[in-house]
Amino acid sequence: MIGVCIPAHNEAHHIDRCLAAIVRAAQQPALCGEPVAVVVVLDACTDATAERVRTWPVTALACHARNVGMARARGAQHLIERGARWLAFTDADTIVSPGWLVDQLSLDAQVVCGTVGVMHWESHGIHAQRARAAFLAHYQDHDGHRHVHGANLGIDAAVYQRLGGFDPMTCSEDQALVARLEKAGVSIAWSALPRVTTSARPFSRVSAGFADALRQAWPDHGRT
Repeated sequence: MIGVCIPAHNEAHHIDRCLAAIVRAAQQPALCGEPVAVVVVLDACTDATAERVRTWPVTALACHARNVGMARARGAQHLIERGARWLAFTDADTIVSPGWLVDQLSLDAQVVCGTVGVMHWESHGIHAQRARAAFLAHYQDHDGHRHVHGANLGIDAAVYQRLGGFDPMTCSEDQALVARLEKAGVSIAWSALPRVTTSARPFSRVSAGFADALRQAWPDHGRT
């Protein structure tokens, strides 16, 4: 079984598009009918995220940690207990490509670190075009990159268990885990093949995450 874990905190405006893309990716013929289990970890949600999730064929877990590392770890453990051999991670404001899971598995690695594209720059006004140009000038969206994104990450479940999984960190939990995996010598594919697009919002629910990378490229701190 393949497991997909999505942490979510107040993502009612994004979660339907996220889950529609996940369901599409789980139904690809190249998976040869292998089951795909999806878990959304609702972390201290106070909006309608939980209600939206209940309309989809996925499992919802609730926690009140306000901690993305703990949310990812809880979802991963649930999937492992259900028998997942591969763990795929994304975010609730992200849309994965139809071939996302197929592409992760095709790389024949114990860990897959993918890149991200950014959507809806135009919704943030004129400054966003300069931010987009600055971001693209520095971002390496190609094979051999060295980016780590929880929005596009795949890990062999046995390797994940053996090396301890996500730390209870409020951000950069993905980078800490991949650094540990790399130090342990597991095979890592730094690939641009598995495609996802994520929100262009420059202000996220945590600091030092992907939104910070966008904010650094954003004139006037992303405010228009």
